[in-house]
Amino acid sequence: MRGLALYFFVLGVVAAVVGMAWGIQMSATNNHLLSPAHAHLNLLGWVTLALFGIYYHLCPRAAQGVLPKLHFALAVLGVVVIVPGIVMALRETGETMAKVGSILSVASMLLFLFIVLRNAGGDTT
Repeated sequence: MRGLALYFFVLGVVAAVVGMAWGIQMSATNNHLLSPAHAHLNLLGWVTLALFGIYYHLCPRAAQGVLPKLHFALAVLGVVVIVPGIVMALRETGETMAKVGSILSVASMLLFLFIVLRNAGGDTT
């Protein structure tokens, strides 16, 4: 694995480690108020980023060009904005970051859908 696929996968693993540490911290303190943010870090951070990485590894031609790089930026920015945004929303200090992070995450997934459809049925090597 290399290039864009590796970048997605490594950041996914980093998100998993942070999510696990956060989960342990919540359990140790018996304070689960931020569980929704923790869940989004695990789902959008670990699962989604890792799946993007696996796709680009299996379909290396799909990782070429500007759109996959834009996809990477949107996906990572989405996670980085939505998780603290959900924390802020749960603490009732504002919902703007959660909303912006949601839009970035949806935009990332829509762009990924376009990339997958554009590369469907073709030789992926």
